[in-house]
Amino acid sequence: MLQDFFISFGNFSSKAASANRAMQYVVPILAPAGLFRCAEDSFTKNIIEMVLSMTGFGKSSCELGNKKVVVEIKSLNSKQLDMTSRVPAAYKEKDIELRNIVAQKLERGKVEFSMFVENVGKETSAQINMPILEAYHAQLKEAAERLGVEPPADWFAVLLKMPEVMKVEAQEIDEDEWKEIANAFECAVDNLVDFRRQEGVSLQKVFEAKIKNIRELLAEVEPFEKERIEKVKTRIRENLEALNLDYDKNRFEQELIFYIEKLDVNEEKNRLAQHLKYFEETMASGECAVGKKLGFIAQEIGREINTLGSKSNHSEMQKIVVKMKDELEQIKEQVLNVL
Repeated sequence: MLQDFFISFGNFSSKAASANRAMQYVVPILAPAGLFRCAEDSFTKNIIEMVLSMTGFGKSSCELGNKKVVVEIKSLNSKQLDMTSRVPAAYKEKDIELRNIVAQKLERGKVEFSMFVENVGKETSAQINMPILEAYHAQLKEAAERLGVEPPADWFAVLLKMPEVMKVEAQEIDEDEWKEIANAFECAVDNLVDFRRQEGVSLQKVFEAKIKNIRELLAEVEPFEKERIEKVKTRIRENLEALNLDYDKNRFEQELIFYIEKLDVNEEKNRLAQHLKYFEETMASGECAVGKKLGFIAQEIGREINTLGSKSNHSEMQKIVVKMKDELEQIKEQVLNVL
């Protein structure tokens, strides 16, 4: 049914020639509803063409009788999965289970999740230990009489601060109750994944724009290539003639050709074009975690741009190279936040 919807949408939309293209328009609308997951069926996985951000936030809650459990989870960028947790003592034994859920769904990032339990009924697990309270009262009263000092005006303020006056009965975790809490936790994680996906849509738009800019700048290099070669030839000939030396013109032409070949940038241009194409293909691959790969490709793009700059020998080409580096630097900054 979901597949038929996307195919129909792709045929209907004037902006999308296929269901794959249609996804670019419907995902930002449907993602907040939690309709997409990394581990969807093969069709859905193949048509999702986007990157995922490592920044996200998710929240969920459930009510269990006289208490309300609230789960919050947030993530930031990190080279690996780094988790910290804040779980009430009553559920501490389930901490590893919660961490496993996070590890399965989030893969990478600095993740922090918290669980809060709020009593909404009249019952409470904390009770006043009356025998200990009475014993403290008697001892303090006796001490005041012996020392000849006035007893405290507010006995309760003093007594309730004494050790073990308040007792909390240890409660065993009810399995049915825990299932509800685990479902709420998974819901919070799924909400975080949806948040990551929405952030990923914005990141992908930035990458597409920057790659397009670099490609356009690369095309601007071509008009200056022949011009710079002629300038190099003219400069070498003029300098040589200024020396008034007798030289073998055939040997000079051979050396000049060899020197100009070293300045040729066609190989760098072709490699740079291929890297730009590979960057776009990787974004559209449908894989859930492509951040590291995009980072490596960005490094290769940078190498080709640097080589292009070192071989340019032309002020206008140098300006174009600087603009390319500026666009690439913005890509590198954002790639750090890609899953």
